[in-house]
Amino acid sequence: MPDSAPSPTSAPGRRRTRRRIRRTAGALAGTALLLPLLGAAPPTGAAPGDLQRAFADAAAAYHVPQSVLLGVSYLQSRWDGHGGAPSVSGGYGPMHLTDARTALATAPHHSDGAEDARGDTARSPLRPAPVPPAASELPARLRTLPRAAELTGLPAQRLRTDEAANIAGGAALLAAAQKELGEPLSADPADWYGAVARFSGADDAATAAAYADDVYDVIRSGEQRTTSDGQRVTLAARPGLVPDTAQLRRTGLRHRSADGTECPASVSCEWIPAPYEQFGDDDYGNHDLGDRPASQRIRYIVVHDTEGGWEGVLNLVQDPTYVSWNYTVRSTDGLIAQHVKAKDVAWHAGNWYVNAASVGIEHEGFLAAPDAWYTEAMYRASARLVAYLAAKYGIPLDRQHILGHDNVPGPTTASVPGMHTDPGPYWDWRHYFELLGHPFRATAPRQAAGLVTIRPDYAANQPRYTDCAAKGEPCAAHGSSEVRLYADHDENAPLIKDVGLGTTPTTGVNDLSSRVSTGQQYAVADHWDDWTAIWYLGQKAWFRNPADHPAAVPASGLVVTPKDGVDGVPVYGRAYPEKEAYPAGVPAQAVSPLPYRLPAGQKYVVGGEVPGEYYYAVTFATGSHRVVTGQDRYYEIQFGHRVAFVRAADVRVLSS
Repeated sequence: MPDSAPSPTSAPGRRRTRRRIRRTAGALAGTALLLPLLGAAPPTGAAPGDLQRAFADAAAAYHVPQSVLLGVSYLQSRWDGHGGAPSVSGGYGPMHLTDARTALATAPHHSDGAEDARGDTARSPLRPAPVPPAASELPARLRTLPRAAELTGLPAQRLRTDEAANIAGGAALLAAAQKELGEPLSADPADWYGAVARFSGADDAATAAAYADDVYDVIRSGEQRTTSDGQRVTLAARPGLVPDTAQLRRTGLRHRSADGTECPASVSCEWIPAPYEQFGDDDYGNHDLGDRPASQRIRYIVVHDTEGGWEGVLNLVQDPTYVSWNYTVRSTDGLIAQHVKAKDVAWHAGNWYVNAASVGIEHEGFLAAPDAWYTEAMYRASARLVAYLAAKYGIPLDRQHILGHDNVPGPTTASVPGMHTDPGPYWDWRHYFELLGHPFRATAPRQAAGLVTIRPDYAANQPRYTDCAAKGEPCAAHGSSEVRLYADHDENAPLIKDVGLGTTPTTGVNDLSSRVSTGQQYAVADHWDDWTAIWYLGQKAWFRNPADHPAAVPASGLVVTPKDGVDGVPVYGRAYPEKEAYPAGVPAQAVSPLPYRLPAGQKYVVGGEVPGEYYYAVTFATGSHRVVTGQDRYYEIQFGHRVAFVRAADVRVLSS
């Protein structure tokens, strides 16, 4: 969704309208993300080897095994200092020490009361009214940096900006946790399981154990990586390491029930249900009961970010009057909360066809705060959940089925400009799919490839964006998953225009007109020197793709093109049945094309064939609910930044 200049009390990122905020938005303001102290000075550059030495020095000073210190830091930040900028949960530096003492009143992206997250024109969206804000107390997991300052005697400012000091602070916290458990400062990393679990900040044993297990997995496998500022760090593998997991019983952490959840055993999960409640004669929320996958297939997983903090987001999803999603993932430790069963239909994506066939996962974070980074703990927990759901429901692990909210099409022409744009250009899709076990690789010879898979180097790929902090202002330089498109093989050429938005394309962080994202696939239209052209939104779109620093890799697969004898075919935002398929008592839904055409001679990558399908559910009582399936078939295609649908009867399927 295009952004307007945020007010001092609005979350950066998705557009906030001037409408009155919904009933719970005020309460969320006090409980949303509590951002860290501002004004941190930028860190000085470190010479090669300094970071590795800092880990060694801190480990020796506080008598913490270096492998434990490196393993914890990898799970927190992958050893990146992020230039002294805080994470989405107020964590600083390689050890992700949290200092969230300055609260900004922010609200999750679903809380403005102006959108239709359900995305079904058969039922009017709710417009709840606001209530006054409520105060919230900072949990301990967001206050680890002040504790590290006490233990080390170092100023908090230095712990935020100096990577060596930050690592020392993390070592001090680990040593303190070990002593509090009555354990010796052993040189054996196996003896530190309890301290690592406590370091996670989790308030329950299951989440702390899942975090510690991840750290020890990293230690066993070993890692090496060059950080964003050019530091090479290595953690030697310890494949036979077996930690003393019995220490967990001495941590005093409570036991959280996972009853009712649908999660893999490798993550920590809790059941915080979204209420299915009726209020008034016609109103109910905040999801629909269903019988998936028996009644209809689950075809998609939609990745969102929350635009707010954990506590506020949980308040929102427990309010029956508006929206819902299936899962939320916490930044600090990867805890997952499930809210809606997979069999039921949550209201999250703004497109009823996609909602009825998808699971929605929110991640604690901000779209337009490039330095508000996501933790490795969050990425790993989310990837395990997605892999579990994909295996359970037969969902392909590709970018036409694992969608960002920004890839969901508007269901109608009128809805196109208002569709959301999260998780945005700073979500690391390449790393995410590596964690899923499905990395994006070349699958065809470069010279003969008819398709490309977008795959820039995340850290080195830093296209310019604006509008993160204020309208027209440049965003901080940062790695990105997205590649910019031009009307010609020249960076001074106009940007590709999205006719559905009806606006001149810009470099705004929320403007998806002329951007492709990592993992998406497109048919090759042309080449010119270091440039590649693809078919995109009915146009030939160019991006720089030099052989020594490629933005895409060659691929092969199936494409669609219009049948012979026509100049183009309609493109749809939902695959609804033909009118004749609707039974008595179920109003036929319009099969309305979007403001695009797929022209003759152009090709678009096929994600799969789907039936014309509509889930009729507009009442609280489920007796009238129906899944209507027609004779018409559709192909899902990668049409622009968002996916789209074309009728199978209108196109031919070809091999690239």
